Amino acid sequence: MPKRGYHHGNLRQALVEAALSLIEAKGPTGFTLSEAAKQAGVTPAAVYRHFEGREDLIAEAARQGYEIFADVMQYAYDKGQPSAMASFEATGRAYLAFARKYPGHYIAMFESGISVNRTPELAAVSGRARNVLERAATELSAHIPADKRPPASMFSAHVWALSHGVVELFARNSPGTSSPFSPEDLLESGIGVYLRGLGLVPPDE
Repeated sequence: MPKRGYHHGNLRQALVEAALSLIEAKGPTGFTLSEAAKQAGVTPAAVYRHFEGREDLIAEAARQGYEIFADVMQYAYDKGQPSAMASFEATGRAYLAFARKYPGHYIAMFESGISVNRTPELAAVSGRARNVLERAATELSAHIPADKRPPASMFSAHVWALSHGVVELFARNSPGTSSPFSPEDLLESGIGVYLRGLGLVPPDE
């Protein structure tokens, strides 16, 4: 895998890039700060000038991942406009695309055990990504009377969970899992079944 580029004068970012590479290769708990320092070409002591420990380093990788993720989700949403359905489905596909293109960030964000509430900055950017999907869900359900539609935050969370499950089981070469359908087809059909069941889209759409 080609090395990610970074400015050699930016040690903090060099350490994040090293961590992302190690996370991809060994998982979020499979490397030490010393390994990250070695890969970045600095002494272990230098790491502590920027990060308190490995979790702090992973949290920064997760924060940067959420920044990319939120931008990807926003782009997908905008590309689907003015169709609420197109925007909603596009955000689901964007989830799959992000997981494939940024595996180190994805693992740091969703599989490291790092809470999104660890820092205000991490909480804010994760909320920005979540809000894109909730806005798409709100627009999609606007034609349903308020007393008959589920909260947008609820069904957008359901679709987020569906997206995550498809990624984990079928888009990241998980051992022992396979499907005759592509992850994209699984997700699109699953979203369609779910939304029709809620009455959010007509049966013929």
